[in-house]
This record gives sequence, C-alpha cells and structure tokens, in this order.
Amino acid sequence: MNRYPRNLRGYGPVPPNPQWPGGAKVAVQFVLNYEEGGENCVLHGDAASEAFLSDIPGAAQWPGQRHWNMESMYEYGARAGFWRLHRLFTQSDIPLTIYGVATALARSPEQVEAMKDAGWEIASHGLKWIEHKDMAEDDERAAIAEAIRLHTEVVGERPRGWYTGRCSENTVRLVAEEGGFAYVSDTYDDDLPYWLETGARDQLIIPYTLEANDMRFSVSPGWSDGEDFFNYLRNAFDTLYAEGAAGAPKMMSIGLHCRLAGRPGKIAALRKFIAHIQAHEGVWCPRRIEIAQHWADQHPPQQGLRPSRMDKPEFVETFGSIFEHSPWIAERAFDLELGPAHDCAAGIQNALCRMFRSASEEERLGVLTAHPDLAGKLAQAGRLTAESTSEQASAGLDLLTDEERERFTRLNTTYVEKHGFPFIIAVRDNNKASIMEAFHRRIDNDRETEFTEACRQVERIAHWRLKDLLP
Repeated sequence: MNRYPRNLRGYGPVPPNPQWPGGAKVAVQFVLNYEEGGENCVLHGDAASEAFLSDIPGAAQWPGQRHWNMESMYEYGARAGFWRLHRLFTQSDIPLTIYGVATALARSPEQVEAMKDAGWEIASHGLKWIEHKDMAEDDERAAIAEAIRLHTEVVGERPRGWYTGRCSENTVRLVAEEGGFAYVSDTYDDDLPYWLETGARDQLIIPYTLEANDMRFSVSPGWSDGEDFFNYLRNAFDTLYAEGAAGAPKMMSIGLHCRLAGRPGKIAALRKFIAHIQAHEGVWCPRRIEIAQHWADQHPPQQGLRPSRMDKPEFVETFGSIFEHSPWIAERAFDLELGPAHDCAAGIQNALCRMFRSASEEERLGVLTAHPDLAGKLAQAGRLTAESTSEQASAGLDLLTDEERERFTRLNTTYVEKHGFPFIIAVRDNNKASIMEAFHRRIDNDRETEFTEACRQVERIAHWRLKDLLP
C-alpha cells in the first residue's frame, strides 16, 4: 500500500474541548529542563564538548577537549540558575515538570531533593543530553532502558513522562513500545494532547514547544532582551485565553533552562509573565502528568474507521457504493498516497473525487447513468440502494402525491432524452420545492453545462454519504 505516515490533519477544524478542571480557559504548563551535568563532555565519555544552548555565540564542539567556558555556563544553571527558578515557582505556587537528563540528575542530588520537596514532576529527558539522530535503533532502545533504570535509582520512582529533545525518527515509537509512559512529548504539532497509535498501544502525546521557549536566547533569530521573551509569552497567552473564553480551550507549554531563564536579566521577564497570568481567572497551571491523567480520563482513545489502515477488500467494501454502483472509483483511490489526513470524510472524498475527475468522459457518464431517476419507478418498486432510498426520503420524495409523481416522471423523461443521463441533485442540500425549481432551471441547459453540473452534484452526494461514515 502507498501510505504516507505523517499526520497533517490532527483534530481538523473543530478540536475537542479539553474540559480543563474548574472550567479553565487555558492550561499553562511550565517545563524546566535539567541538563546540567548530562551534556556532551569528554569527562562523560563523549567525543567532544557541548555546543548547544548556551550564551556563547557561534559555539562549536571541540573534539577531544574540554570546553571550560561551555562547562562553566552549564554549571551556572545548576549552581545558581536552578535555585533562582526554584524560588520563583515555589513562591508563585506553580508546580513544574522537570525534564531531567538521568545522568544530570545523578550529579545533582541536592537539586533533586528540592524538586521532590516542591512536589514537582520529574519526567525523563533521556540518559544524556546528546544527539540521537544517528543512533542505531538498538542502541537508542538500550539508552532509553538505562535512562529509566538510572532515573528510578536516583529519584526513587520511575518517570511517567518522556522528552528526548534531540531525538531520532525512532524515539517516539521506541518510548511507546517500552510501555510504561503516561505521555511522550517529542512532538511540537498541536495545542492539545492526542493519542498516537503505535503498534498495539495507544500512546498519549503531549506536544512541547520550541517557540515559547527560553532557548531562543541562544539561537538566531532569537531574543536578546527579556522584554522580547515576556511580550511573546504574553501575546501567546492572551490569544489562547481569548480562544478559551470563546469555547475552545487550549494548552500553552513554556520551556525553560536553568542556565538561560535562571539568569537575572531573563528571569525578570518570566516573573512579569507569571504576574500577568495570575491576574486572570480560569488559568490552570498543572504538571504535565496531571494533563496526562486528565486527558486519559476525559478523552480516552477512540476507535473509528481508519481508511488509511484498511486493506483493499475492506476499503472497497466500505466506500465502493459512495459513487452510485461504481466500486472502480474506490479501487483506484486505494492505490493513492493515503495517510492519516484521509481518515475523515473530507480526506476520502478528496481521494474518490480525484479518481472520478481523472476518469474518462465515458467512465464518468457511466457513473451518471448509474443514478436512478428521482422518485422514479425503481423508487416505487423499492429497488434503490440504501443510500439513495434514505436520501430521497430525506427530501420527502417518498411521499409524493400522484400529481407530483407524474410531474417528476415527465421531467425525468424529457431530461434524459435531452442529456443522455438522469437528473442528478444532492437532495440532502434541498427540499421538494427547491428540487423542482432546479429541475425546471437546469433542463434547458446545453449538454456540456449539464454534464459538468451533474458531476458536481455526484461529488456533493458523495460528501453527504461519507459524512454518515466518517468525522
């Protein structure tokens, strides 16, 4: 099967209402990444020094050497930045989720004790703060297992959340396969949590952020002033708060680092932002594990039709009658590049209509002639397809008077003699009066115009039929 794995649809135009506790308009979730002592360093057995997320402009790795300045900036995060952030959030009564690199946590027992005493969630940030994109799958699986083991040993309980950050294409699948995580956050693709089917497991994904994130103090283009950080966070919050007030609550993730936001000139912006959100009612500031527990309770995984997962017989059986008596359209559509974006009415309609539009005129004419006359003899004899029977009944065409039936029969006969195919209209867009009006209006069209209109109506009928099957 030609299947495209990326999900470009998500929740579509109408995301679910998360029903946050207390009717909150927005969930604002703060993450503090604890990486200090887990970064690339020859002392840790790595081939080179760290070069990522520091205040050193244009930093590059030093192969085989310690980078004293880089190490000291990471050390600032552990020695000073962490404690400044700890004071801010404990005084503000906002609990954090820690993304803790296991080896970093092992080198910072006093900070771990403070995290636990504050009631913060300590999620896993992997074994080491290194790049995983070129790591062999078996090696990454082993690193995940060792991260869990060491984390459990250091913290006293296993992590329930996971975020690698510098991940590979295998990371989310491998973490889900481990089976013990309430959520994984190695995505940036939504404002709400969602379930990801990975093998036999439905894994909850709580997307993270790299935009509402203090890492932009260390990248270009980024922020050089704390006010830029504050303004961005405030604007994001105000937008999400307004959406929540309008009935569509969302989640806002904010990413922080001890060595970045823990600096005096940067934490001032964070302090202003906390004051801003605490001046609003209906703001929930949970740990990520609480979001995961809430979502699993309120929005458990739902099983529905997954067209992109179907084999060909099931696909054709399910969608072969969408275009009247024309299963060949579904047979051809199955061979398209289908993916999660097609697991909805609009997706399958697009695929089916592509095959209908690219068919020969003779094939499309065959689809038109497969449609029954409106209120014709087949309807009277009860020989319509189930779809056509329901559609005609929805417009009252099953309850015609003798005079109305005679008028429909006469118009049908005249129309077919002129155009060579039955009069076709999406009756679910109409009522008996508007159908009759369209009949009189369209019957005098030239054949080319009417052929085009009939094809358009066939696609509209398909739209309604698919809406009965898919979201």
